[in-house]
Amino acid sequence: MQAYDKDKLEEAKKKIQHIAEIREREKRIREKMKKIKYKIAIISGKGGVGKSTITSLLALSLASRGYKVCVFDSDFHGPTIPKMLGVELETVKISEDKELIPPEGPYGIRVMSIHYFLPDPTTAVIWRGPLKRSFLEELLDKTNFGDTEIILFDLPPGTGDEALNLAQVIPDLTGVIAVTQPTDVSAIAVAKALDFTRKLNIRVLGVIENMSFFTPPGEGKMYRVFSGSGGKMLSEMFNVPLLGQIPIDPIISEFCDRGLGVIVADQKTKVVEIFNSITDKLLEILGEKH
Repeated sequence: MQAYDKDKLEEAKKKIQHIAEIREREKRIREKMKKIKYKIAIISGKGGVGKSTITSLLALSLASRGYKVCVFDSDFHGPTIPKMLGVELETVKISEDKELIPPEGPYGIRVMSIHYFLPDPTTAVIWRGPLKRSFLEELLDKTNFGDTEIILFDLPPGTGDEALNLAQVIPDLTGVIAVTQPTDVSAIAVAKALDFTRKLNIRVLGVIENMSFFTPPGEGKMYRVFSGSGGKMLSEMFNVPLLGQIPIDPIISEFCDRGLGVIVADQKTKVVEIFNSITDKLLEILGEKH
């Protein structure tokens, strides 16, 4: 009986120590995040709306203006940010004090992703919620974000573990930007994500509508490939700004596989013009002079 009690006591001590370590880690993360001026999550209610593409282009637009930007790829099951920013073949370095140094892409954008910790890009990540949270905290705790001013969190679709974990681990999020397609089906799904943020008292900075229209090369006529006006509907429903409407442009698809930095380097493209306008609106909402 005494041995049994002793074993139970040791087990309880280990649990208490583990909880104390988690609390210390959470404290370190919050102190680290306080040094980053803006912490913005990019969300959607469903997959396939181009959220990671929007995140990458927004990061490039901000960084091209001189802001120190980091993109934190929070989509553990389908990380695509490293490829879109052209740094999928880079590696995470480890400093002398055992901090993780993220690879840098165009305009010095720092990129942190589970991609760098997988043996192969096609490796499936089969994790339940607690492991996702533990990995998120471990990465945030160990990553050296340097002089980052703006961190963009690219979240997976929906309102599941990743979104809730981020909101709990970083309670002082600056806000979220929601990405939708024009269709009502997409907008209804994204509305759930916005309702999620409202219930958690997280500010919605605005909505971006992707794949809004298509203008064939050499033509001035605009075609609405998808029906509906999801961005406008969400903007009015939740009383938040519609930051912009992104066209269907083959150049985006082409450079998603080759690195989107080239698009921003070419200041003549319609996509860059629109993203410059979106960035202007976002910086104004944030109270930044530009």
